[in-house]
Amino acid sequence: MPEPGEAWQPPPELQQVADLDFDRERRRGYAEAVYCASKTAEQVRRIAAAVADRSARTLFTRATPEHADAVRSALPDAAHDAESGLLWWPPAMPEPTGGLVVVAAAGTSDLPVAREAELAARFLGRPTELVVDVGVAGLHRILRRLDLLRSASAVVVVAGMDGALPSVVAGLVSAPVVAVPTSVGYGAAFEGLAALLTMLNACAPGVAVVNIDNGYGAGHLAAQIAAPRS
Repeated sequence: MPEPGEAWQPPPELQQVADLDFDRERRRGYAEAVYCASKTAEQVRRIAAAVADRSARTLFTRATPEHADAVRSALPDAAHDAESGLLWWPPAMPEPTGGLVVVAAAGTSDLPVAREAELAARFLGRPTELVVDVGVAGLHRILRRLDLLRSASAVVVVAGMDGALPSVVAGLVSAPVVAVPTSVGYGAAFEGLAALLTMLNACAPGVAVVNIDNGYGAGHLAAQIAAPRS
């Protein structure tokens, strides 16, 4: 098996599918993630087989049940969280270091994306806490969690509908806020566009916005913000 950092060439069955970046963890400090959406189950299986051959820590995102079966055919002990569509290997999460990442979900419908953000940050080595159902329709709920929110090094706020929660949280805490619009809401929510525009227009400073439903990107950014400092 090649040593970490050595040039890697895809095996013949993978050459027309992917060229995996196994050097990324050494180079950037964080391993590559495999985005499963739009890939066939067979393509994902080939990628997982290369991961197994390399013994490389890997996160698989946006995996359907068929993708999950494909990953586990090559990595039988891979952990799977069906709600978020994530799989990761090895199945044991790393010992957490650095600052706390708190992920706040406005509503129960936002939980798949919030869970994706929380697990991504944890896979990248941060301690995490998930806070659920704290949307602006009942502000007393988020106010009850202020002590926890204020203990965080980074806060991820996940919201659909009007997308107002990140501005509220950013006005109450000193940590950076990573805002995630979700495609949750009735027609005029435009599958998350309304929430995205609200978050981009946040009047509270210190809010960074990722793409609609991009829990992985939010968790990754929060993990980098909360990383231990040497």
